[in-house]
Amino acid sequence: MTNPVRPSPLDDPDYAAFAWGRYFRVMRWMGLLTLVVIALALAYLYETVGLVSIHLYIAAVLGIGLTMMLMAALMGLVFLSSGTGHDEAVDNGLEQHVEEWWS
Repeated sequence: MTNPVRPSPLDDPDYAAFAWGRYFRVMRWMGLLTLVVIALALAYLYETVGLVSIHLYIAAVLGIGLTMMLMAALMGLVFLSSGTGHDEAVDNGLEQHVEEWWS
């Protein structure tokens, strides 16, 4: 016997708009924090090594910026999925086999 498909709370357009709005608000704050961290890192680099090469500063900006924004995007999606109840709506079909595996 198969389990009926449970609807995801994100199927409701109003709730999905609210959840995605919250996600993009978090992303904007993380973008602002990323810019502050980049500015502090560039100031630190300039104070410690001086004006070595523009490539050092470009690499630092890209490395810090992309790393922080990728981390924020992925963790934001994890929080979006978990916080909206979307994870509970997913049926992976493994529950029926748990007793078999542990016996």
